[in-house]
Amino acid sequence: MFRNKRYIISTAIMIAIVIFMTYYKLPYYVYQPGDASALDPVVEVEGGYESEGNMHLVTVRGGPATPAYYLWAKIRPHYDIYPIDQVRPEGISHEEYFQTQLHLMESSQEAATVVAYEAANKSIEIEYKGVFILSVMDDMPAKDVLQIGDQIISVDGMKVEQTSELIDYVEGKEEGETVDLTIVRDGVELTKTVSLASFPHMPDKIGMGITLVTDREVEVDPPVNFHSGNIGGPSAGLMFSLEIYDQLTEGDLTKGYHVAGTGEITYEGEVLRIGGIDKKVVAAHRKGMDIFFAPNENGREGSNYEEALKAAEEINTEMKIVPVDSFSDALHYLEGLEPKSS
Repeated sequence: MFRNKRYIISTAIMIAIVIFMTYYKLPYYVYQPGDASALDPVVEVEGGYESEGNMHLVTVRGGPATPAYYLWAKIRPHYDIYPIDQVRPEGISHEEYFQTQLHLMESSQEAATVVAYEAANKSIEIEYKGVFILSVMDDMPAKDVLQIGDQIISVDGMKVEQTSELIDYVEGKEEGETVDLTIVRDGVELTKTVSLASFPHMPDKIGMGITLVTDREVEVDPPVNFHSGNIGGPSAGLMFSLEIYDQLTEGDLTKGYHVAGTGEITYEGEVLRIGGIDKKVVAAHRKGMDIFFAPNENGREGSNYEEALKAAEEINTEMKIVPVDSFSDALHYLEGLEPKSS
């Protein structure tokens, strides 16, 4: 009887430990290599041309750290652990963060569309419809002044049509200064004065504590549709632009190669730095990619390209790592390739 009781207690303790190690959420987030997915099913240009090879979107997988996941990440290469407040700023809910990432993906697709259609000399019209607030951070000046959904019309009397205009203007200010915003809230035009402060985890960067999105209406001919599901973030922009261009133009841009890469793309075709590139190199290698485009950041020390090269050397991949500063760089590289021998 005593032995049975001791066995039951020991079993219960073991079950409790397993549950704790597997399900208890620590205040950390783990990032690891994700997947490399062909863009043919994701991007659909009406009447678009097909290619022998494929462009690929590369992802990083992330999730809350449990004790078991935390310990596993500690011993695995190319796994990174971050405090949760460095991933999702304090005051931003999981749902708000998720929706922000989806908006960034939509903006990335839109920028890629503009770049590709202009490069292919196809019909495109852009109408700017305003700058809107996606989220407001706690412990920042905008918290009790601005709201999610506010449309920003102007800053200190200067008309604002794109997020970059407001961001560039604020970056030229000093901590403690104020800006006057003209906004539209529930159909009513208001003027709000907002102070500028440094961000809690980025003391060298100042702002109001808001996330913005530019609402544009882009009309293209032929039409293009995206089926990216719940994938978020802006880092697939370069690969979207290459896939769209490939479908718009008669020649096979892939030349039969499996092409992957990463980098946020601007409406002007610049390729910007992203996070987690080492994990994306690993994911692309596992999927057998031939080519991987990495943001070169104009050759600066510690660039994404250098990080990608280091990761490629560590895993001993034969995949070619190619530095790019713009859509044009990637386009010219692919155009200059000899077709892949079968």
